[in-house]
Amino acid sequence: MKENEPSPPIEIPREALSEEAFRGIIESFILREGTDYGREEVGFATKFQQIERQLGRGDIKIVFDPDTGTVGLVTLAQFQVLKS
Repeated sequence: MKENEPSPPIEIPREALSEEAFRGIIESFILREGTDYGREEVGFATKFQQIERQLGRGDIKIVFDPDTGTVGLVTLAQFQVLKS
C-alpha cells in the first residue's frame, strides 16, 4: 500500500459487538439523512428488521474505516471494491 492510499476497511463480525453497539450502528444508519426506502414510508422497526436480515444473509457488512475511525454499513459489493 502506498503512503497516500486509503486503508482498506476492516469487517467487524456481529459477534464482536455488544447488543448496544450493534443497535447503535443500525439506528445511526437508519436515522442518517438521505436513507431512502422508496415511495412508501417504512417504519423504524421494519427498517431495523430489514437491515438485521441483510446482515444475517451477508448482503451488507459492518465495517471499520481506519482512516476516519468510523464504523458503518456497506453493501457486499461496496465492501469487495473497497477491499481490492
